[in-house]
Amino acid sequence: MAEKVSRIYSNFRGVDFRGEEISLVRSPDSVNVWKDYKETDSIRTRPELALKVSFDAPVYGVFFYGADMLVHSGETLYRVQDGIKTVLFSGLNEHISDGFLYENIWYFKDGKNYLRYDGVTAKAVEGYVPTTTIARKPAGGGTKHEDINMLTGVRINSFLADGGSFDFFLDATNIDTDFQPIVKVDGGIMPTDSYTVNYEEGKISFTSAAPNAPQTDGQDNVTVEFKKTISGYSDSILGCTLLQVFDNRVFFSGNKDYPNVVWHCSLNDPTYCSDLDYYREGLDNAKINGLVAGNNALWVFREPSEANTTVFYHTPTIDDEYGKIYPSSHSSVTTGCVGKAINFNDDIVFFSERGMEGISGDITTEQVVAHRSSLVDRKLTAEEGYAGMVLEEWEGYLLVFIGDKVYLADSRTAFTNEDHIEYEWFYWELGKKVLCARVKSGILYVGTEDGVYTLTDHKASVKSHWVTPKDKFNNPNKQKTTNKRGCVAEAEGNVALYAKLDDTGFELIGQYANVTDCFVSRIKRKKFKDIQLKFASSTRFSLETVTLECFIGGYIKRSSSYTASPAIETGTALRDRVTGVIYEPSVEDGELQMTAADRKTAADSIVFVDRNTEEQYALYMSNGTPKMEETEGTAAADIVLTDTAADVQYRLYVSDGRLRMEEV
Repeated sequence: MAEKVSRIYSNFRGVDFRGEEISLVRSPDSVNVWKDYKETDSIRTRPELALKVSFDAPVYGVFFYGADMLVHSGETLYRVQDGIKTVLFSGLNEHISDGFLYENIWYFKDGKNYLRYDGVTAKAVEGYVPTTTIARKPAGGGTKHEDINMLTGVRINSFLADGGSFDFFLDATNIDTDFQPIVKVDGGIMPTDSYTVNYEEGKISFTSAAPNAPQTDGQDNVTVEFKKTISGYSDSILGCTLLQVFDNRVFFSGNKDYPNVVWHCSLNDPTYCSDLDYYREGLDNAKINGLVAGNNALWVFREPSEANTTVFYHTPTIDDEYGKIYPSSHSSVTTGCVGKAINFNDDIVFFSERGMEGISGDITTEQVVAHRSSLVDRKLTAEEGYAGMVLEEWEGYLLVFIGDKVYLADSRTAFTNEDHIEYEWFYWELGKKVLCARVKSGILYVGTEDGVYTLTDHKASVKSHWVTPKDKFNNPNKQKTTNKRGCVAEAEGNVALYAKLDDTGFELIGQYANVTDCFVSRIKRKKFKDIQLKFASSTRFSLETVTLECFIGGYIKRSSSYTASPAIETGTALRDRVTGVIYEPSVEDGELQMTAADRKTAADSIVFVDRNTEEQYALYMSNGTPKMEETEGTAAADIVLTDTAADVQYRLYVSDGRLRMEEV
């Protein structure tokens, strides 16, 4: 009796695009399906995009300030309130932008501008004005106090007047002529006609009276605020496209003119970037593609480098002279970052040419790259636009947007692959190219070429499907036949079921509308090696469990090494496999005879189809005796022979594995 096997497909985990033998809980072909952990433990059709607000130009950034949505579209920054768009700033860079919130002020970077928004007005950041020199004598000298701010050329010199000097020399020459210095004596602003300015020498000359010495010994009483622009300083920060907040400072990078440089602002002040607070990552110019804060460090990811110096990290260190600094350390990782990098649920990951990599270890141990995306690498890394991916964390998933494709890494179903952790993945096709993404209050917002959308429509139709792996029912060398009572699927929605046997195409089994609990499908298929099921919907569906029963039959017979007779053109002669003698079948007095014949051509076997079992059998000769064996090959029609003595025709056929004859 054939063995009956019950297969239960459940606990679905994600896709596996490796193209090899895969687990039954994964799919080799799935689109627009995921696990919504707020629902039951089933896979289901993803939400559809819902238009939030349309724009005529591509959306490069979506941000939030309180209840306001801030959108970077084209060259313009908009505030959106109740669907109404208000222009806040024009002249933006048409490039993916970023921003951060600090002390209720929102800051924005686009590789060209550095803006601030207070809820009312968006304008360029006005850099903090440092006092670069204090206790300075009119003739010069003094004590260096604060560093030059790269965000502004304006600075202050603080002097200690002596009561007799009219000329006060600044700590810079060739100062900017388009800025009128502001002079204060004893806290009061002096009128501009009370002094002259020598811009070339950097000198302030009082015209009527020299400032008095301070009433308190050693206390500066004269200040001069002036401007000295240093070429390239402000552009170094304005040209940055990467931001990362770490240790109450903002770190900047991604300037194409300084590809391997990182700058940071001063403590708790995003408007002050000292000209000394920068670091060069590596000796070559391999560009920085990612800044990530995590594991008590700022991680810097560079593109592949011939010097194999691609991953660096910075940790806070106290210096006796400069205070807190962030020296650069080269990690032991040499794999380069060609895409983006992110802290995914405390896992520091980046995208290399091979896929997603994770950093195992921290700054106190040796860092080792551990792969995270083996299940989707083959498809993921081949995507056009792979390097320009957009990353966003949402609902426990890391969403990797590449054009209109989305790869979802599931943090809740990580598994161990050899000696490291990897993620399960799902795969979507959105139909719209995603340029940016943001999560606000659990809602995913994406910017596209025509507007801002949310992934919130759970009723709209979305084409989706899930395909089971090739299933051999743990018997790869035996034939299977499905139980005619079919399979049972616990599902909801509108579902079409397809089946695929061996290397054939998918065949529609049935369509089931408005399923609320389960449906039964009668899959009548037999003598297959493996089977795949495809659950598809042009609207929406969910799938929790599938049960399929089949019977395990005999061994799958390989084709004989001998050539089966394709027809009876050889006169139904057979060559003995052992002796090589050629025999011809004939009938005498109702009995089958095999008679040696003087012939040059003959077949090695003749293939029949069993009338009862539909299995194939080969008739062959061995040591002068006709024998039968199960096989696969080209089946000939039943052979008809004539009994010349009785003038009766007999047909040869096979039934239940035995060669038989019947009168025609």
